[in-house]
Amino acid sequence: MKAIQNKILGLCICLFMVSINIQAQKKKTAPAQASSYTIEGNITGLTDGTAVKLIPGATHSSELPVAETALKDGKFTFEGKLKEPRFFYVVFGKNKGNISVMVENSKIKITAAGTVSDNEGEWISFKNVVITGSKSHDYYVKETAFKEELNNDYAEYHKGTEELGKLYSKARVAGNKKTMDSIANTPEWKAFEAKEKAFFAKVEKTTLDLIARHKTNWWGPFFMMTQYSYFTPEQKPIYEQFSDAAKKSYYGQVVDKDLNPKSLIGTSIANFGLKDKDGKVLNAKDIVAGKKYILVDFWASWCAPCRKEIPNLKTAYTEYSNKGFEILSISIDKDEKAWQKALGQENMQWPNLYDDDKVSKAFNVKTIPATYLVDSKGVIIGDNLRGAELEAKLKELMKS
Repeated sequence: MKAIQNKILGLCICLFMVSINIQAQKKKTAPAQASSYTIEGNITGLTDGTAVKLIPGATHSSELPVAETALKDGKFTFEGKLKEPRFFYVVFGKNKGNISVMVENSKIKITAAGTVSDNEGEWISFKNVVITGSKSHDYYVKETAFKEELNNDYAEYHKGTEELGKLYSKARVAGNKKTMDSIANTPEWKAFEAKEKAFFAKVEKTTLDLIARHKTNWWGPFFMMTQYSYFTPEQKPIYEQFSDAAKKSYYGQVVDKDLNPKSLIGTSIANFGLKDKDGKVLNAKDIVAGKKYILVDFWASWCAPCRKEIPNLKTAYTEYSNKGFEILSISIDKDEKAWQKALGQENMQWPNLYDDDKVSKAFNVKTIPATYLVDSKGVIIGDNLRGAELEAKLKELMKS
C-alpha cells in the first residue's frame, strides 16, 4: 500500500513539474503585449511632401494633431502610446481628405490609393483602403457594417421623389403653404413620408441597440460619440445605462463632459464677431447695445429639439422685445447651406449668426439647444432656459 502511495505521490510531482514546464514554455513563446503603437502608411496617388496629421476623433470638438509628418515615397509613420484604444483621423494636406482608424498599441498598416480632385478645393478621396494590425479597428468595422444597409435604404426611399422634394422645399422656403399642402396631400408624398418615418425609426433602433450591446465597456460611450454628431438632453438616459467601468473610460468621460457641461452662471462673456446670412461680420456688442437682457441661443438646423423650441422663442420675443429683450441665435451647423435653408423656413426676426467653432467653445456648448441669458453688463444670469421657464424668468426680470 505504501508503495502505491509513493507511486501516486511521484506521479503527482511529475505532473506538477510538467505543468510548470508547460507554463514556462508558454511564457517564452507567447508574444509580448505591445506597449506602444506604430502606424505605417503607404499611399499612392499623392505627391511627396503632402502633409499628414494624426488627429483625435469621436470627441465632438476640433482637436489639434497629436503627431505630424509628410509623405515620402508615398509613405508615412506615426508612433506613440495609448492607455486604451482610440479613434483617430489620418488627415492629408490642409484637411483635404482623411482615413479613419481605431488605434491600439500594436503595429498597424494602412494602404490606400488617393486621388486629388480637379475641382476647386482639390479635395482628396481614397479607395482600396486596407487597415491591418488593429483588432479594435476590425471590431469597429464589423459592428458598424449596418451603416451600408442604412445608406442603401436612404437612397431607395428617395428614388422617384427628387423633383417632388425640390418643389416642396421651394414652397416651404417661400412660405407658400397652399403649395405645401397640395404636395403633402398627394399619394406620392404620403408614401414618401411613411417610408421616411420607417427609415428614421430603423436608424434610431440600430443606434440604440449598438450602444446598449456595449454598455459594460468603453465601446458603449465610444459608439455614443460616433453615432451622435451632437448631444441634446434627450441622450442622458442612454449614458446612465453604462457601467461604472464604461463611465470611467476615456470616452465615458468625454460623453459625461458633453452631456453635463460646467455652468457658466456668474461669468462674463467676451465680445465676439460672427457672420450673418449675408456673410457680413457682426459684433455681439453692437447687436445687444442698449438691451437689458439677451438670450444667446445655440442651435442647428438638424437639431429637432432646437427647431421645436423656436416657436417658444418667437413668443418670448414678441412679448418682451419692446421692453429691452433681445435674442441672438448662433448656429453650430457644419453645413452652411443647411443653416441658410433653415433660416428661410423658420423666419426668425432676431439676429442670426454662424458659429466659427470658437464662440461655441467659449460658451462651453456641449449639447443643444443651449441658451444663456445675459444681462446688460455681459454677465450670464441663467442657462438652459426654455419654454415656460424662459417665460417665467423674463416676466420676473421685467417687473424689476
